[in-house]
Amino acid sequence: MCGVTWAGRRSRSGRSALLTGTVLSLGLFPFGAIAAPQAEATLEELSVTSVSPVQTKGASGSRVPTGVLPVVTDTFSPVTVVTQDQISRNQPTSLGDALFDRPGLSSSSYAPGAASRPIIRGLDNARVRIQENGVVSGDVSELGEDHAVPINPLVSERIEVIRGPATLRYGSGAIGGVVSAENNRVPTFIPANGVQGQVTSGFSSVDNGRLGAATVDAGGDGFAVHADGFRSAADSYDTPAGIQRNSANESQGGSVGISAIGDRGFVGISFSHYDALYQIPGGEAAESRTRLNPRQDRVLSRGEYRPLDGPFEVIRYWAGASVYRHDEIGIGGDGIDGIQATFKNREAEGRVELQHVPVTTALGTLTGALGLQSGRRVLNTQGESFLPPTESRANAVYLFEELTPVQGLRFQAAGRIEGDRLNSTARQFPSDYLPVAGEDPAAYALTRRFAPKSLSLGALQDLPYGFVASLNGSYVERAPTGYELFSQGPHDATATFEIGDPTLRLERARTVEVGIRRAEGPLRLDATGYYTRYTGFIFKRDTGIRCGDDFGSCGSDDELRQIVYSQQNATFYGAEIGAQLDAIPVGNGWAGIEAQYDFVRAQFDDGSNVPRIPPHRVGGGVFVRADGWFARVNILHAFDHTEIAPFETTTPGWNDLRAEVSYTKPLDPGIYGVSEVTLGLQGRNLLNDDIRNSASFKKDEILLPGRNVRLTLTARF
Repeated sequence: MCGVTWAGRRSRSGRSALLTGTVLSLGLFPFGAIAAPQAEATLEELSVTSVSPVQTKGASGSRVPTGVLPVVTDTFSPVTVVTQDQISRNQPTSLGDALFDRPGLSSSSYAPGAASRPIIRGLDNARVRIQENGVVSGDVSELGEDHAVPINPLVSERIEVIRGPATLRYGSGAIGGVVSAENNRVPTFIPANGVQGQVTSGFSSVDNGRLGAATVDAGGDGFAVHADGFRSAADSYDTPAGIQRNSANESQGGSVGISAIGDRGFVGISFSHYDALYQIPGGEAAESRTRLNPRQDRVLSRGEYRPLDGPFEVIRYWAGASVYRHDEIGIGGDGIDGIQATFKNREAEGRVELQHVPVTTALGTLTGALGLQSGRRVLNTQGESFLPPTESRANAVYLFEELTPVQGLRFQAAGRIEGDRLNSTARQFPSDYLPVAGEDPAAYALTRRFAPKSLSLGALQDLPYGFVASLNGSYVERAPTGYELFSQGPHDATATFEIGDPTLRLERARTVEVGIRRAEGPLRLDATGYYTRYTGFIFKRDTGIRCGDDFGSCGSDDELRQIVYSQQNATFYGAEIGAQLDAIPVGNGWAGIEAQYDFVRAQFDDGSNVPRIPPHRVGGGVFVRADGWFARVNILHAFDHTEIAPFETTTPGWNDLRAEVSYTKPLDPGIYGVSEVTLGLQGRNLLNDDIRNSASFKKDEILLPGRNVRLTLTARF
């Protein structure tokens, strides 16, 4: 099984994993000479699958211990991992909600619990790729913040968030990062006992939310099968100011998959379905009872083959195709409740990677992989939509090479060249974006071609006491997307009139980042600082003009904000830090403290601020994990966000006080039918504070959920 593994192997520097009860004598901490309780062993190396095409053979492994901060130390790029245990305890129903409070991450929070897309280092939409098991999600969530991602985290084994040079593996659309939901929908292993799975359910007080999800894997005689399903529903949620009108949501879906698995690899296929119905809260959307109903069918295949001889050590492939549709329903200008717009997306993507055998050189051992990627997307809209039918094609080749000159030191170089082609209908708008009496903007067919090129270099160095340092530099080019080039009309759900620029150029980013991480022993640390210089940064510029449902109304109506896609040079810099310390032995576990801090600063060359940037945040708390119990109390504070763009408003700071307690009981599956049961109780926003997300278009119209208590139950077999 390729996935999160806590391996009992030696680290790159040759240090063996400390066994249970080993005396910790780091010499750095006052508790360094205390013998570790039985539950505390050095954490095995956390392996992830999405970061690099250069991988060792996956191994199945135990779950990440409850409450432990996951830290990935063997990758050049910084990686955030949300484990299956964390998903089961927090029970998010969208990727944005799953990542909102992680260092360096936020979300759009347009419709909490439904449409909330991840934001990485202040970057969103076209710069953040969303994928499942290595294949793009195939939705339209990047076209508008009101569009949901058709991936429910409840059936994921983990969520991996990758920044930095590893994004070259996936394309220029990942210039900001990659969010990858990983699961076993295409089976990659045969369970040791023939069958395994998990069932989870929960109830939340703030929205009368109820949910359930189940996954099961089974197999034998060289074949494995997988099935999963989920359903969630919630009423309009409560806030400190009362019920947030028009914020209810529900979703359901599932998948089946089968694989043939042998000693040299596997090949498999899966089919999944997703459908939902959710409302858009705030302002005109709530008054019009706006709601969306995304549906998607998806086929995914993947495989791996390890030849006995020849130049390639591993050959892997991923291929997927999806059909997506949603209707935007609400009360239109005629006063009738009905479908106002429809979005359809058909998308296919394939990728093949050839990992060559290690090569011994005078400088050290060289390992690497060559990748080929191809994709096609056809986007159609109907009704009051801002985008004409658009077709996009992309083909790319990329290469990753890693060199180990001495034990404990590694270098990585990666490059990618891509060919993009986009076809649609463009319009020539007046330079002041105000209508000319008696004239409509001229429409014409247009094909744009781009050839983005990217390069990265990195170094990874083992340090004393289990610390690992990384240094990366990258140059990445991104082609404009279809909606950045061709948008030309109203988007009622977001209350915007969007205008693209068909003359947009490549966006270029030069990034330097430095990190230090530690996963061994009582201190776990994950810290990264970065600096990015953008040439031709593409952004949504609010012109200050207001429009109705057609361009002729711009300047004389006030229903919709006019948004123009523009380019300007910009600078981003920031840091993200997470740390956890096991301080005092308790039973067979530990009591400890944890802390986090993150910020991103983004400015254009003229001194103005980039719109919708997340605030500075700092947090911390205490925890206990021992004898099957896990308890935690912490607070996350966001500072006032006053570094705003034109026509934006400041966002007041907030405090999210959180507490949770859970108990895990091992059981005899022969008697109870399950091997383990976890019962948990969690509270969020216990101060019932007014929380507004400065990165959301809806921040002045909606509050995030108020005080919430969630009861969870998870059984594993």
